[in-house]
Amino acid sequence: MTHPHLSDVRATPVTRTSGTSAASLPLVTRIGQVNQRLKGWEAVRWVDGAPRVTDVLRREVDRWGGLGAVYGVLRADPWSAVHWDNGVPPERSAEAYAAVQEHVTTYGDGIPVLFVEEAPHGLMALGGTTLPVNLALGAGMDADLTEELAAAVAAEARARGTHVALVSGLDVLRDPRWGRAEECFSEDPALAALLVTATVRGMQGTASAGDPIDGAHVAVVAKHLAAQGAGMGGRNGSGAPIGRRELGEIHLRPAHAAARAGVAGFMAAYNDIDGVPCSANEDLLTGTLRERWGWEGVVMADGTAVDRLRDSSPDPASAAALALRAGVDLSLWDEAFTHLETAIDRGLVAEATLDRAVDRVLGLKRRLGLLGDAPRDAAGQADGTAGRDVVALVERAARQSVVLVDDGGLLPLRPGATVAVVGPNADDLEAQLGDYTPPRPVPDPAASTVRSALMARFGAERVRHAEGSRLRGPLDDPGALDAVRAACAGADVCVVVLGGTSRRTYDDEFADNGAVAGPARDTTNGEGVDLSSVALPEAQLAVARAARESGVPVVGVVIDGRPRALTALRDLVDALLVVPFPGPAGGEAVAAALCDGTASGRLPATFPAADGVLPVAHDERRETARGYVDTDVLRALPFGTAHTDGTTSRLAGTAGGPAITAAALADGGVVRLTVEVTSTAATDRSLSVPLYGRRHEPGVRPRRRQLLAVRRTVVPAGGTTTVPFDLGLDQLGSWAGGEPVADPVTLSIWCTPEPDPPAGAVTVRVTDENGATPWER
Repeated sequence: MTHPHLSDVRATPVTRTSGTSAASLPLVTRIGQVNQRLKGWEAVRWVDGAPRVTDVLRREVDRWGGLGAVYGVLRADPWSAVHWDNGVPPERSAEAYAAVQEHVTTYGDGIPVLFVEEAPHGLMALGGTTLPVNLALGAGMDADLTEELAAAVAAEARARGTHVALVSGLDVLRDPRWGRAEECFSEDPALAALLVTATVRGMQGTASAGDPIDGAHVAVVAKHLAAQGAGMGGRNGSGAPIGRRELGEIHLRPAHAAARAGVAGFMAAYNDIDGVPCSANEDLLTGTLRERWGWEGVVMADGTAVDRLRDSSPDPASAAALALRAGVDLSLWDEAFTHLETAIDRGLVAEATLDRAVDRVLGLKRRLGLLGDAPRDAAGQADGTAGRDVVALVERAARQSVVLVDDGGLLPLRPGATVAVVGPNADDLEAQLGDYTPPRPVPDPAASTVRSALMARFGAERVRHAEGSRLRGPLDDPGALDAVRAACAGADVCVVVLGGTSRRTYDDEFADNGAVAGPARDTTNGEGVDLSSVALPEAQLAVARAARESGVPVVGVVIDGRPRALTALRDLVDALLVVPFPGPAGGEAVAAALCDGTASGRLPATFPAADGVLPVAHDERRETARGYVDTDVLRALPFGTAHTDGTTSRLAGTAGGPAITAAALADGGVVRLTVEVTSTAATDRSLSVPLYGRRHEPGVRPRRRQLLAVRRTVVPAGGTTTVPFDLGLDQLGSWAGGEPVADPVTLSIWCTPEPDPPAGAVTVRVTDENGATPWER
């Protein structure tokens, strides 16, 4: 069947209504509704200033009579080979979507298609706002700002016509060798859960599951479920050999938070858990999500994940049946789901199971208003005022991402100083952006590097620059380190900017799911870039040594998307800042920290003392062994590290500590604790205030320290502020099964950075009906 160009189409689409269900559709149409095989940039092209659907889309619609979803119509990056010269202009995004939608509804089953886009840290489209990566937001520990950013991205995406955003945040960072560390909010599940909740609320604009998603918001598919951050050796997609308690306490907690916030969908991860692939894990996708948690929504497989089930199934039909039975409702780029009719004919999966998945996909379309039950899409772009507001939010998030580990008495830098700015990340914008970032516009007035930001502050004549090395190895120039020494000569201070990058180029090679496959010679982070060593490469340390040898004070700045072993660097610098990929405003954020003292982030994950000290996290279980004999593990920088001179925190307690019964806790009761934060600084200080705890349960080895809660606050200059914490079931309950349960328990709680309960820790008791806890019997 041959169709004319859209410009010649005159047929009137017959759009299905809210009463549409799987039972009303032919089998082939139902299979089409659970397929998402197309890459959107291949389905529509921008030709001669207008969108044109392609034969790829025509064939798919002809085959299935419609489509469940189309992924990536707006996607722009090296894998898609879409850039500013051939991509969809931002202001005409809705036209590209409309071309696809008109074709699907005119020549298909009349059911509108879902438009799905990646939004790992902003919409992955030309002109899309680029945020700091999740790990940077984790450093800021600001749930309110995270929600505002999410709402801004959602409004931008929906104004273009996007329906569904794929959003990272469920992964908990348990091994820094993993290249996707930057997509995690933290190594701590409580912080990840807090920020995932904020993200879902901001992007969806809903209060609970099933609420209609209006024309200013998008549906969220949260990824990845589950335990992808616990892969063996930090290798992407490798198995997670963990027990049920570890799964529940660490990896399911953010997912439970997302489900409770009414997230529209989950994406099943690539990895297996104890040998069972997540996309074929019925206990996870049906037993946990739907039966235990009562969540209703769509489960999407990760890209080609169902096809990857061929290692545990004899043929594509069997792979499709495995995933569908487990609870996968929508595939992504897979061929296996095209074999569902064969699977049904062979009795591998019931037709009713397919209908269940189809009704879930239709339910999402209904929730978004595509079947007539809620406001339809908002057309057009956000106005300029909204754009300026988003820029201000991004700049604030970038500043909050900067972690001052030690100021060495050097900061803030004095006005009028001559500054040497050296190192491979000193003047590299792409090194600040993170993985899966669309190409930035040229020119890019909203962007800054550390070098450009310091030049704006001190003047070009007072800022000297030398690259010194690449990220992985030395420069080809044999005089590169001499150039570093020359830049330092006569300078008042040297700022050495090192770290990593998730840079992708249009010459790189990619796997079938978009991960880096090669050569990416100087890329150190991102999907497909797992590292066996997280120590800074020798070539970067050589730059720091050259700066040290010059005799001037040295400030180290590490811009990276994963925890690094910084022991060697700490011996070469006087002051140290750590900055998870902070986005395009990152240069000015670092300059503000250096010059104005605005650094207010905390490490969102533990930075190990050395390569071999892995895995490492602040909430590991207490050990009975003494640790390594060849490494000083105390040189690690634990989660929550921040330079807080001039600020003190005190947890107000009561004699004997507060208590609450388990029944009252389960019924919504809380224990209120307050932290008094005092500052001697001459200006107001914005900072996060964490509350730590240790559970004491008979027969269970405790985690050394857990984050119970964290709040962002402003402490007035020379003053004190009181930060209240209401600790409820989430904070005081047990997460051993993946959801909070009120059990009698004793907890030690404190607010200072010690890894073990200090003398001033407050004891909180969750008691039985007789006022006792098992720890006291």
